[in-house]
Amino acid sequence: MDQKIIDLYDEYTHKPLSREEFIRRLAVFTGSVTAALTILPLLEVNYAKAQTIAADDSRITIDYITYPGDNCTMKGYLARPKGKGPFGSVVVIHENRGLNPHTEDVARRIAALGYVALAPDALSPNGGTPTDQDEARTLIGKLDAKQNLNNYIKSISFLKSQKESNGKAACVGFCWGGAMANQLAVNITDLQVAISFYGRQPDVADVAKIKSFVQLHYGGLDERINAGIPAYEEALKKTGVEYELFVYEGAQHAFFNDTAPTRYNAEAAQLSWNRMSVAFKRII
Repeated sequence: MDQKIIDLYDEYTHKPLSREEFIRRLAVFTGSVTAALTILPLLEVNYAKAQTIAADDSRITIDYITYPGDNCTMKGYLARPKGKGPFGSVVVIHENRGLNPHTEDVARRIAALGYVALAPDALSPNGGTPTDQDEARTLIGKLDAKQNLNNYIKSISFLKSQKESNGKAACVGFCWGGAMANQLAVNITDLQVAISFYGRQPDVADVAKIKSFVQLHYGGLDERINAGIPAYEEALKKTGVEYELFVYEGAQHAFFNDTAPTRYNAEAAQLSWNRMSVAFKRII
């Protein structure tokens, strides 16, 4: 598919671009509104492909839970390995459309590796993620930044306090969640591992606060996010933070998301998963 179309979709999903304006501009690229609507299913996520680990997989147990947040009650999806443990803990941070079937599946995948995985719903202060993805994106943009950060810090603390936890924690985030993973690395001194997939980088001045191991994954075609790589990497080197940085040539933003048909890159997704799995061994 034409890169201009993929870039337009990226703009639609990350900037305040209305659906009507997105369709209008897509029609310009495709030649007509009819053609635009024909290719739209190839661009938008398809949650029918979200389940790679079944909810009733014999290796794990799952629950929808609530726990204390910052002046709110947090909702989350908890996936745990079967067995007594103790296990390392992983907080899974969703993209900018809220907690959805894909994020829940990622939590199950991580639990199947042998870790307790919690996927918090960042929109808990609003009652939870709505079914309408555009509404969810709008609500994400209106979250109170300080409260949201505190809610994720509390999510890490909550997960580490559970009886099956060994007290070691990691986080992994995607897109909007990748930016939050970087923020957790900056703000939690006893976080062992922070993994960011195509997430906005933290302020360079804050990089010296990072005490965790940082692993960063970027799509080679993701110019918007990749513009921040050089300054971030320079600061990581300068401050002596232990890190790994991978750029997957030919891969788009959201290359890990197998429900996004035009952006998913199976090879890059598998390679990044393998690398992430190795990083998680630091919390065993």
